[in-house]
Amino acid sequence: MLLFIAVLHVTNYGQELQAKVTVIASRVPNTVDKKIFQTLQSQLTNFINNRKWTSEVVQPQERIECSFLLNIESVVETNVYKASLTIQAARPVYNSSYSTALINFQDADVTFRYVEYQPVEFNENRVQGSDALASNLTATFAYYVNIILGLDYDSFGPKGGDLYFQKAQNIVNNAPENRNISGWKAFDGSRNRYWLAENLLNTRFNLVHDVIYSYYRQGLDFMYDNQVEGRTKILNSLAQLQTLNQENPNSMIVQFFMIGKSQELIQIFKKATSQDKVRAIEALQKLDVANASKYQQELK
Repeated sequence: MLLFIAVLHVTNYGQELQAKVTVIASRVPNTVDKKIFQTLQSQLTNFINNRKWTSEVVQPQERIECSFLLNIESVVETNVYKASLTIQAARPVYNSSYSTALINFQDADVTFRYVEYQPVEFNENRVQGSDALASNLTATFAYYVNIILGLDYDSFGPKGGDLYFQKAQNIVNNAPENRNISGWKAFDGSRNRYWLAENLLNTRFNLVHDVIYSYYRQGLDFMYDNQVEGRTKILNSLAQLQTLNQENPNSMIVQFFMIGKSQELIQIFKKATSQDKVRAIEALQKLDVANASKYQQELK
C-alpha cells in the first residue's frame, strides 16, 4: 500500500496548470440529457490538470491559474454541438497578492462531438484521431493550454515561450478537418487559432515577445521595488507595441494582448507624472480604441 501511494504521488506531481473548467448547456434543448455535460466538465478538468504538458518540475504553488468556459450554443446534429470557449489565465505579480491577466480571450467557433464517457484524450503526434469532430474538442483545449504556457514562459524570460507556441502551431498544422470545423485555417477569419499562433511565431512580430517580457517581468514585477522605474518599463512596452501596430496594422496579436487590460493600465498610470500620463493616453487610445474615452477620462 505504501509503495502504491508513493508511485501515485510521483505520477501526479508537477502538473503545470490549476484549471477550472465550466460547461454551460442552458441553450441545449431539454430533449438532451444535461447530465452528460457535467460528465464532460469533469473529464475536461481532469484532462487539463492531470496531464503533464511540459518537461519541467513544477511546484504546486507555481501552477498557472486558468479557467475555461465552454458555452454550448446549439445542437448541430445528434451528439454534435457548437460552442464558444472563453479562456482566461493569470500570473502572480512579484511581491504582491495581485494577479495579472495573461490571456482573456473568447473563441467563438468550437464544434465537437461528445458522447457521455467517451475518452477525452490528446496525442500531439496524431492530433486528428479517427473522429475529427471528437478530436476537435481536445485539440482546441490542448492548443490553448500551450498558448497559456507560452505566454507564461515569455513573461519570465525573453522568447521563453517559443517551444509552446511551436506546439500550438503543430496542432494548427495537423488540426482535425470536417465541414463543421473552422478556426484552424487562415481563411476561416482574421481572429482565430491560426492567426494567433502565426503571429506569435512570425518573425515580423518578434517585438511582441519583448513587449510581453518588458510588461510583466521588467514592469509589473518591478513595481514593488521601484514604481517609477516599473511604470517606465510598462510605458516603453506600450511604445514598442505601438511600433508593432504601425508596422502591422490590424494584426491579431496587438488586440489579443490588450484585451482585458484597461483597468490594470489605468491603475498603473493614475499615479504617473503628467508627462507620462500624456504619453500613456496617446499610446493606449491607439492600441485600445474601444476604451479610448475611458483612458482619457480616468487619466486626465
